[in-house]
Amino acid sequence: MEKVPITTSGYAALEEELKRRQQVERPRIITAIAEARALGDLSENAEYHAAKEAQSLNEGRILELEGLISRAEVFDTSRMSGTTVKFGATVTLVDEDTEEEKIYQFVGEPEADVSKGKVSIKSPIARAMIGKSVGDSVEVNAPGGGKSYEIVNIAFM
Repeated sequence: MEKVPITTSGYAALEEELKRRQQVERPRIITAIAEARALGDLSENAEYHAAKEAQSLNEGRILELEGLISRAEVFDTSRMSGTTVKFGATVTLVDEDTEEEKIYQFVGEPEADVSKGKVSIKSPIARAMIGKSVGDSVEVNAPGGGKSYEIVNIAFM
């Protein structure tokens, strides 16, 4: 099985979600199924069908999380260092067209969330940046078109 790179904080978030789904969501859904079953005819019982669907989705996510956790290769980014962009790096970029500054951390796919500044290591911007240093100009071919960035800082937190 292929290992999944992930930061320590990303790994902790996966474990927390798994725990919540197993210890909170699973019992809640089981209770909802039992209550809906008590209402009578299951063939026309919308509450029962909704609870069964929620159970299916929850159990599917539990299996997915267990698989990710078992294949995780955890990296403690606070112990990493270097002068080039690599997994776990927090990179400060300046858009060469708009002069807008952006900060991204390159993380594993399971923890990627652009709204929080966490970008998948497999994304076009990460692939273009890997191995680059401060002062390098990078052309990124993204779905929205090409963009040029200058790397102004690389940190490991």
